[in-house]
Amino acid sequence: MSGWLRLGAQAAAVVVVAALLGLLAWKVVVGSGDEVTASLASGSRPQAPDFTLPHLTAAGELSLESSRGKAVVLNFWASWCIPCKEEMPLLQRSWQRWKGRGVVFIGVNAKDFRGDARRFLERYRVTYPNVYDGKGSTLGRYGVTAFPETYFVDAQGRVVYRIAGAVREPAELDDGIQRALAPA
Repeated sequence: MSGWLRLGAQAAAVVVVAALLGLLAWKVVVGSGDEVTASLASGSRPQAPDFTLPHLTAAGELSLESSRGKAVVLNFWASWCIPCKEEMPLLQRSWQRWKGRGVVFIGVNAKDFRGDARRFLERYRVTYPNVYDGKGSTLGRYGVTAFPETYFVDAQGRVVYRIAGAVREPAELDDGIQRALAPA
């Protein structure tokens, strides 16, 4: 084997090892979220991973646990996400229709700049609670791989339904909410 060929083979081996290590690290970070997604796919209702994050437009923090006893619509979004811009008015209208009926909406802004996220909420006149997860620590725990994603959590804190991608119709939200409100 010539020197250049051997060097190329060694470089390829290093790239393969680095890719495998990266995949392993990603699996460790996202692993618990895969369990949420896999459990939903098999028909079970996994416990929603709890979080405590700072409010985007108010002082203090919000935890998922604080909404226990109510159905929760949990929407992961970012201000730079085009489908998020398209679905946000629909989410706001749905919130207006469902608030006060045992349903809580929580937006989780992640992988974003706080100022951009606040301007986004102002632009779309979003009034339901939104929290800030700049580093995206909650994404892996839920298995979020792209924005937007919406999870529906029942009163016992179990994930009952998930919409990957933008919500396009009010009926999609209503279906998820009805599942979250249904008795266990």
